[in-house]
Amino acid sequence: MRTTQRSTRLTFVAAALCALGTACATTVGQQGVTTAAAAGGPGTISPDAQWPTSTREHVDLWLHGYAMLTSDTARIPFFRRGYRMRMRDLRSRRGVLTQLDANADKLSARFVANPSLVNGQFIPFYFSSFEQIQQVATLFIQAEGDARATTDPTMRQLFGVLNGVFTSPVDRDWLRLFVQALADENAHFYQAYWSEEVASRAPTRRAVDSVWQNTYRPKLQRFLNNTQQANGELILSLPLDGEGRTIAYSKQQNSVAVGFPDTPDAAVEAVYVLAHETVNAITTTAINDNVTPAEQRSGLAARYTASANVRAGAILLQRAAPELSTGYMRYYIRAAGIAAPGADVSSLFIATFQIPDSIRDAITRQLEVVLGGI
Repeated sequence: MRTTQRSTRLTFVAAALCALGTACATTVGQQGVTTAAAAGGPGTISPDAQWPTSTREHVDLWLHGYAMLTSDTARIPFFRRGYRMRMRDLRSRRGVLTQLDANADKLSARFVANPSLVNGQFIPFYFSSFEQIQQVATLFIQAEGDARATTDPTMRQLFGVLNGVFTSPVDRDWLRLFVQALADENAHFYQAYWSEEVASRAPTRRAVDSVWQNTYRPKLQRFLNNTQQANGELILSLPLDGEGRTIAYSKQQNSVAVGFPDTPDAAVEAVYVLAHETVNAITTTAINDNVTPAEQRSGLAARYTASANVRAGAILLQRAAPELSTGYMRYYIRAAGIAAPGADVSSLFIATFQIPDSIRDAITRQLEVVLGGI
């Protein structure tokens, strides 16, 4: 999952942040606010490798907040299937009640009034910690979103990130309340939960890093190089599943958050989701080249996107790592809430994620060109 067309401003800001160097390490010279690496930061297992594997507590906290507030009815859910119910049950058993609960109705209602608020899910990828988000959001709200309130160029860019989503006074007030509620949720539940859960999954983290760095990154590196994704960060995220989150800062700076597999034996699932995420540019071109302007305006092209990404991920793996093809199809069939059959997985996969033949053929041609290095 990437930012929608309504958030193209975020893409521009990401490029600008990289140009300023904040993807490496920058100190914002105002009230002690800092922004750190987009790759190779806290939690990284293989910091010296291409596409290191990491975890990001503040990313998971932010996504957790969104998962607790939004309805998730997509074919491939935005969050781990049943996540909100499991978290509610766990919090209930622990006797947890926070400001996120108290303000849930008010915060959730804003998604109906302004559906583009969903793009706020990408905000934490531009920050190094939740504390930094709190600091910058406070200044942003006090300045009513006006970047002229600061002379610091990096702070202005971070204001631009927030302005890409929180464009009105009402939306900025939503941000204020959400950050406040999330801080309380973190203090009374999520920080302890996240630390315990990530510690218990340490063997799985190592297994993912091993299978990715030693086997499948080398097999996919040609594709990544030829699609302007030569390097980045693979983030294992507790709230996510088959629908990842991707931010493309530059060819050498990308962040792809994928579901955190449950066990070491399931480590390859992280590779499935990365394949699904990194084909987005291929599918976007294939769809745009094979729909009419009227179909674009009607939203038909957008409706193809989710299934096209799933299908393109399968085509990529069939060519670059064919041993993963069947497992990938089973994984996404299950992610769609369907029991995978013992045989004929391919037919059910194609029926579940239908796209026009013209788009499928365009994806196939483009991947052949990319993998051929032309």
